Amino acid sequence: MSHDVTPPIDEATTAELRELMGRYPQARSALLPMLHLVQAVQGSVTSEGIETCAELLGLTTAEVSGVATFYTMYKRRTMGTHLVGVCTNTLCAVMGGDAIFERLSDHLDVGNDETTADGQVTLERIECNAACDYAPVLTVNWEFLDRQTPESAVDLVDRLRAGEPVQASRGATITSWRDAERVLAGFEDGRADEGPSAGDASLAGLRIAQERGWSAPPIPTVADSETADEVARSKETAEAEADTRRAEDETVAEESAADVKGGGSADG
Repeated sequence: MSHDVTPPIDEATTAELRELMGRYPQARSALLPMLHLVQAVQGSVTSEGIETCAELLGLTTAEVSGVATFYTMYKRRTMGTHLVGVCTNTLCAVMGGDAIFERLSDHLDVGNDETTADGQVTLERIECNAACDYAPVLTVNWEFLDRQTPESAVDLVDRLRAGEPVQASRGATITSWRDAERVLAGFEDGRADEGPSAGDASLAGLRIAQERGWSAPPIPTVADSETADEVARSKETAEAEADTRRAEDETVAEESAADVKGGGSADG
C-alpha cells in the first residue's frame, strides 16, 4: 500500500467499528479500540476517523479528539510500514539509547516522529518502554528488541526495509504497524503464542523464589474473612464493654464523692 494513499473508512470498517461498540455495556467504552482500528485502516487517527467515531458513539468531535491527542500511541501523522521506537529515558539513555537514536536518525535521514522517504520506517523517541532490565531497548510495532547497540539497530532497520523477517526478542515475528494496530483494536491474528513471552531477566526472581522455597502468602478464603470479621467484632465488643465499665466506675466515684461532701456538711 502506498505511503501517500489514505484509504477511506468504508462499510466494512464501519461494521467492525460497530462490532467493537457491541462488546461493551456502554458503547463509548469502545473508543480506544475503535481508534486503533482507524489507525489500522488509515495509518493514523484522521479527521475522518474522528468524525466517524464521534457519530457512531454520539460524542462530539472535540471529545474524540481529546482522547486521540492524549495517548501517545495514537498518531496524527501517517505512520510508515514500521514504527521504530527508541527508548531514551534515563537507564536506556545511559546504556546507549541516545547513541542508538542518533545513529538511526543519521542512517535513515529522519528526525523524531518522521518517516523515511520510502514510507518504510517511522522513527520516534520513547520516554520509557518499561523494559529497563533489557536496556537499551527498541520497539518495532510495539514488539520488543532487547539489548540493542547502534550497529544492531542499523542492521534491524535495514532488514525491515528489505522485507526480511525479524523476530522480536519476546514476542512474535514482526508484522506491519497497521497489522499490529488491528490486533490492539481487538481482532486476533492467531499469533498470540508465537515466540517467547518472557526473558531470563524477567524470570530471575521466579527462579530464586523456587530455589529458596519462597511462595506468596495464601489468598484469604471466605472462612478466613469470616474469622477475621469475628475477631474484629469481638475486639470492638470488648472495647465497648471496657468503656461502659469505666463510665460506670466514674459515675460511682462521683456519687461517692458527693455523698462524702454532703455528710460532712450535715455534721457541721
